[in-house]
Amino acid sequence: MEKNRIHIFDTTLRDGEQVPGCKLNTREKVKIAKKLEFLGVDVIEAGFPISSPGDYKSVQEICKSVSNTTVVCALSRAVEKDIEIAGIALKYAKLPRIHTGIGTSHCHIHYKFNSTQEKIIERAIHAVKYAKKYVEDVEFYAEDAGRTENEFLAKICENVIKYGATVINIPDTTGYCLPKEYGCKIRFLKENVKGIHKIILSTHCHNDLGLATANSLAGIMNGAEQVECTINGIGERAGNTSLEEIVMIIKQNSHLNLFTHINTKLISSMSHLVSKCTGMKVQANKAIVGMNAFSHSSGIHQDGIIKKRETYESINPEDVGIDKSSIILTARSGRAALAYRYKKLGFFLKKNSLDLVYSIFLKYADEKKEITDMELKKILKKANVNHKKNNKVLKNHHTNDRRINVL
Repeated sequence: MEKNRIHIFDTTLRDGEQVPGCKLNTREKVKIAKKLEFLGVDVIEAGFPISSPGDYKSVQEICKSVSNTTVVCALSRAVEKDIEIAGIALKYAKLPRIHTGIGTSHCHIHYKFNSTQEKIIERAIHAVKYAKKYVEDVEFYAEDAGRTENEFLAKICENVIKYGATVINIPDTTGYCLPKEYGCKIRFLKENVKGIHKIILSTHCHNDLGLATANSLAGIMNGAEQVECTINGIGERAGNTSLEEIVMIIKQNSHLNLFTHINTKLISSMSHLVSKCTGMKVQANKAIVGMNAFSHSSGIHQDGIIKKRETYESINPEDVGIDKSSIILTARSGRAALAYRYKKLGFFLKKNSLDLVYSIFLKYADEKKEITDMELKKILKKANVNHKKNNKVLKNHHTNDRRINVL
């Protein structure tokens, strides 16, 4: 069966930057944008030009810096001035897109706009028509689509398609939906909106309940062709769908018959760059890019990893740009891990010697979070055991994984 391409729309520089204390200057934004292009994203949402002179300048400079293979997108509200400024900011883009839209849920229509569904449809149509004066590629977002009745959502989608929208974004703005509900919403639109086959249907999910990636996955499994996401999952409140998570889910699950153009080997370096520039540290247990994602401290897990990586890792760390798995020595570690680390240092311990060293190691490990190579040498000296020293590190005969080296 032929695989379907999923477009990756990266909004790190727009939605991701909306995190408090996460301000990026133009130089940093251009640097990240160039790296995103190299990563292989299809669309870079460069900013919200009308929000500040700095954002306007950043969008302009990104347009000049990005080549003709990546779409550069600018956000606007369904307001003429917003759209006009976005259009001007995109002047130098080779592939420009204006991303405009309006809230569609009862909550937004009634409380935010003090309006009616009919007037919201009129504003949506006008925004798309006005944006088409500046660019051919117009993406419409139905803000708070997650809490919008499907029938009204289908109606507004059909109208903006009629007036030239090329992409329609279905945001779960408050992270409200369950995956089944969000998937069914996407399927409903695919089956009930006239002209839906002419446009790209996009997901944009927030992580308020920890379901952003799951909802995006449900969306593409039900017909969405684009995922809007951020590096490290940063974004408003609890964040957005994590680019690295959705991309690796697609890569690891071939039965989904989906693919992206992302060069996954650049994911780790991309994560580090965004973390450094934004000042947003990546939590240690973050999937794919957290410092513990490929680290093992449990004795049972360590023994399995040493024998064959796949026993406790479903992802090869090399696939995301990490050289190797890590065996971390703690009080939970077993003899196999201790022997493995000593072998890496060039020391071969026989069973009796290993038992003695291990008993001393446990006393050290109970007092410290992690045992370093320097401390391992101290333990060996304290044990005063006979050991064979060989500085030549050989390939482990238990595994074909060259990343795990032992004596």
